Amino acid sequence: MTHPPTSRRDKGRWALALLAAAFLLVAAGAAEKPGCAALPEFESCTSIYAGRLATADGSTMTSHSCDSTTDRTWITIVPHAAHAPGTMEKVYFEPKRMKGPDDTDRMETGEIPYPAETYAFVNAAYPIMNEHQLAIGETTIGGRFELKTDNGIIDAPELYRLLLERAKTSRDAIRIADELTRAYGYNDYGESFTFADPKEVWLFEIYGPGKGKKGAVWAAQRVPDDEIGVSANASRLRKLDLKNKEYYLASTNVLTLAAEMGFWNPKSGGEFEFCYAYAPSSRTSLGCRRREWRVLSLLAPSLKLNGESENYPFSVKPEKKVTIQDLLSIFRDSYAETPYDMTAGLSSVNRKGETAKSPVAGPFLGGDWKSLLRIKSERTICSPSATYLQITQSRGWLPDPIGGVVWLGYDNPATTSHTPFYCGISKMPDSYMVDGRWGYKADCAWWAFRTVSKLANLRWQDMSREIEKVWKAIEGKAFGDQAKIEEEALALFKQDPAKARQYLTDYCLKTAESSVEDYRKLYEYLWTHFNYMI
Repeated sequence: MTHPPTSRRDKGRWALALLAAAFLLVAAGAAEKPGCAALPEFESCTSIYAGRLATADGSTMTSHSCDSTTDRTWITIVPHAAHAPGTMEKVYFEPKRMKGPDDTDRMETGEIPYPAETYAFVNAAYPIMNEHQLAIGETTIGGRFELKTDNGIIDAPELYRLLLERAKTSRDAIRIADELTRAYGYNDYGESFTFADPKEVWLFEIYGPGKGKKGAVWAAQRVPDDEIGVSANASRLRKLDLKNKEYYLASTNVLTLAAEMGFWNPKSGGEFEFCYAYAPSSRTSLGCRRREWRVLSLLAPSLKLNGESENYPFSVKPEKKVTIQDLLSIFRDSYAETPYDMTAGLSSVNRKGETAKSPVAGPFLGGDWKSLLRIKSERTICSPSATYLQITQSRGWLPDPIGGVVWLGYDNPATTSHTPFYCGISKMPDSYMVDGRWGYKADCAWWAFRTVSKLANLRWQDMSREIEKVWKAIEGKAFGDQAKIEEEALALFKQDPAKARQYLTDYCLKTAESSVEDYRKLYEYLWTHFNYMI
């Protein structure tokens, strides 16, 4: 019989063995019960979104922790463009995996007519915000396998791109998504889009129409202006009051398709619930529900939500109005001081005989050897597999080039600094336009942050404190300078909008490049300072 570990060295060996075994269980259990698309919870995303009356400055916000281990890392600015009548636009399969902005190794799926003009936007693996301050967040929600169709040319990342090219508001985006998928077909699994414009925030969920069919089935619900919601790889839409078009919208087939495919029986007397019709397994996933519980509990602790519940409120009124810094704190959360704490690390006994955290235990290992067995069904909001985290601000009282800003950080949110990129800028830093997903590149910004986060795993408790000093200083300066920068940009905008755009471009590039250089130096410092401990 194998016994639990006793010595510190044995505990470490058991930790690694159990960790490996747990991940094998994840892989083995990835395919859910027949009829439901599998959700790769450890590599999936989280989005938090806030109405304008729920934030401290009156901005709307959305976000996306892109937690995949395959998404491309390069980010560019796609410029505004005019198009002659009849000009066609090519549509591609998963351009997020392109190796660089100039890579032509993409699979073309079809083409659609260009509109007269397309808007500029921040172009990441999942495009983020356009020149009209329309922002999108994302999480994959899977859904039933039967809904996936091969009769269509638009997948989720391409739909993001097409919408930011064409829409000025959240409602525009929903309408255009309906028009495009009706005409050209949605060929992906279930996806959650979180739209935010300067006035409104919406959660939009879309699925394919079923094998061989062209189109899509979708529904959307508006977030009350004074509330905040979360999407964490599970469908969040339940009952739809489709008579109330101020808060609910849906495709014309939302009820008929569910009945036709046997997902809901209208004659049974049971009320239609969107999530249980189209993505029932997503509501039973602990890896999804726990993140929903944690976000909503941090925002409204007096609700005393149960971490074991199956459903939570669609959105909550926060007990204090939130800032970008508050959302960053949530995205860095690992359930500390809860029954699901993933920060405790492997315990050890110090020289005084006191129990202490192991210096090598990171926030994703679990509290002891038993808690490692929870890995198959547990994950935190903070994800060590993140490609990047974006949090957006849309502010209607400022001109669009100044009012829309993306706070962006590469890799693990717990170890990374986040800097601003205004939607009016003309380019990204050179190092942000280099893809590092498929191999190390010294000139790639993503690797500057990734090398630090991965090195920290060798001695998490000690290194994370040093890393925190760096990202806090970078973010502190960026937030501290924001009002001054925007005041200067606004003065320039009134004189010449082009000068304001150039001013913001120069500022964003300088701030981001300085952060990258700080992290390159931090990586060298960590090796030097801790080399005798590793």
